[in-house]
Amino acid sequence: MESLDLRVLSDVLAWKQASHRVTLVTVVETWGSAPRPPGALLAVRDDGVVSGSVSGGCVEDDLIARIKAGEYEHLAHPSMVAYGVTKEEASRFGLPCGGTLRLVQEPVQDTAWIEEVLARTQAHQLVARTVSLKDGAVQLRDAQRGEALQFDGLTLTTLFGPRWRLLLIGAGQLSQAVAQMASMLDFEVLVCDPREEYAATLQMSGVTRVMGMPDDVVTALHPDAHTAVVALTHDPKLDDLALLEALNSDAFYVGALGSRRNQATRKVRLAEHFDLSDEALARLHGPVGLHLGAKTPAEIAISIMAEIVQVKNHVVQNLGQPVALRDLDMGDSRITACALG
Repeated sequence: MESLDLRVLSDVLAWKQASHRVTLVTVVETWGSAPRPPGALLAVRDDGVVSGSVSGGCVEDDLIARIKAGEYEHLAHPSMVAYGVTKEEASRFGLPCGGTLRLVQEPVQDTAWIEEVLARTQAHQLVARTVSLKDGAVQLRDAQRGEALQFDGLTLTTLFGPRWRLLLIGAGQLSQAVAQMASMLDFEVLVCDPREEYAATLQMSGVTRVMGMPDDVVTALHPDAHTAVVALTHDPKLDDLALLEALNSDAFYVGALGSRRNQATRKVRLAEHFDLSDEALARLHGPVGLHLGAKTPAEIAISIMAEIVQVKNHVVQNLGQPVALRDLDMGDSRITACALG
């Protein structure tokens, strides 16, 4: 589940605590080029204020109009609604290529389940929520990786997963650029750097500095399938032990700054001195980031976050691009990417 949808739940909780009526809308099925995937959430307050989205905007406009007109005031239980069944409706509601949406709309009565979901996802747990369309009864249970939304017309089961998080080893200029972009992508950003001369410059809203040596921090963090770890100090004493722990974890992405030559040397070092398996070493993304010909810290940060998002979204891509400049060693005059840790 995306962090955007967790934010929707946070807004719903706040609105209910302020005594508003709230309707929660979930995408349960799509056909054609629907703008939002199954599981996407939209919350509509009684005065028309919204959080989240289920389409490009026109469906939201219709739902807002209906709610402001009082059509949902007496909605007691969840119900299903479809948009874009005909070509005319698809055109009217801005659904491209004849796309169709089936939505479940439910009045939010009790908020205890929202509080529990938010608490459990904050603790990096994966939760399944099942709601009955017959009476609105809600049940929560632990979910397993690989589960998907289920809807049989009578019950709807959706998944609420933890927020994506990124642990950066190093607090230098490049790390700060990556942290800024990761925050914009709604990652929870953690930075570890025991070097006070670097860490002292880390003053970014929404970014948390984690104290301790990098390998100890990775171990204590217990990286899961919603966690990425990127080593950016360019100092083997700091990077290697952190990478060792990360590569043996469930982190979905592990990357390290450095040229192809340095990465090859690093892999030999990790294999010989720490007995890291070939399978674990194959998980290391290095040189870190997509080949964009990046030179400045901001450009390199874009390449790093682009690759993290690519892996996160399970996109396999072979662009056949030439080797980027940042992958090359230049003796003592290494390019910016190698000197910015």
